[in-house]
Amino acid sequence: MSKVCQLTGKSVMTGNHVSHSNRKTRRRFLPNLQMKRFYIPEEDRYITLKVSTHAIRMVNKKGINTMLKQAYEKGLLSK
Repeated sequence: MSKVCQLTGKSVMTGNHVSHSNRKTRRRFLPNLQMKRFYIPEEDRYITLKVSTHAIRMVNKKGINTMLKQAYEKGLLSK
């Protein structure tokens, strides 16, 4: 499975490990993704999404319907 948040699109970033001697080697910064089940009251059903912890906080703030609508507009989810 890909390491991409289904609501925000947050994905893997790359950078460098920098040692004490200032040597640089490539590394990956992985997003903090969680499998989370959300309840949609209008449809009276649950959906399971792979979301970042930032997205979970945004759902608590804005609501799941708003976040799903934005994800469909960005093309992160398909119907």
